[in-house]
Amino acid sequence: MEMSRDRFEELVGEALDEVPEELLGLMSNVVILVEDDPPPGEDLLGLYEGHALTARGWDYSGVLPDRILIYRNPILAICDTDEDVVDEVAVTVVHEIAHHFGIDDERLHALGWG
Repeated sequence: MEMSRDRFEELVGEALDEVPEELLGLMSNVVILVEDDPPPGEDLLGLYEGHALTARGWDYSGVLPDRILIYRNPILAICDTDEDVVDEVAVTVVHEIAHHFGIDDERLHALGWG
């Protein structure tokens, strides 16, 4: 599947628009970025880097923003249609946002967001 980076970034934005405002309002010190590929040797569609909200204590201050990375090429590689890309981007965005809230992969898989 091929898709321009601009269009892919639009889809990430659209997926974020679907996240309830109540949840977005609870997100703190996090940035969402699109990268073409994960680090070498990694088989990832997305990645959360940082300190989950549930792990932040009284000493959490003065740190760089957490990062949610959405990887364009791996997502495009597993999709056959534009609709597949829309669906996979949405799932990946929700999955990585959930990590920001401290939800682990096991729980996400149980909830159908794996």
